[in-house]
Amino acid sequence: MGGKPDACYVGSIHVPSPVAGAVKIDWEVARPRADRVRIKRHTCDCRPVFYELCQAGGLMFIRRTTIRGKTRLVDESPWVVTREALEMWRMLLAGRAR
Repeated sequence: MGGKPDACYVGSIHVPSPVAGAVKIDWEVARPRADRVRIKRHTCDCRPVFYELCQAGGLMFIRRTTIRGKTRLVDESPWVVTREALEMWRMLLAGRAR
């Protein structure tokens, strides 16, 4: 998983480069906040940075995983209500957030 171009599947979602004026997501280092996290959607993990739309404790957030060599860095967006998280996810997939 992660960083291997041959791992792509037909129909995989890839996040485009951000457009000029893209909104900056306030990423923070991931820390345990819930016993269970449900991954609702995800982007392809063939690139060194991939994303998961997650749900836990009645809130949603985006998890960003960055692979650098053998190091895996995991950050999370703010945990927000579903409507806000879905909008942030749509913006990320459209290149309007980073």
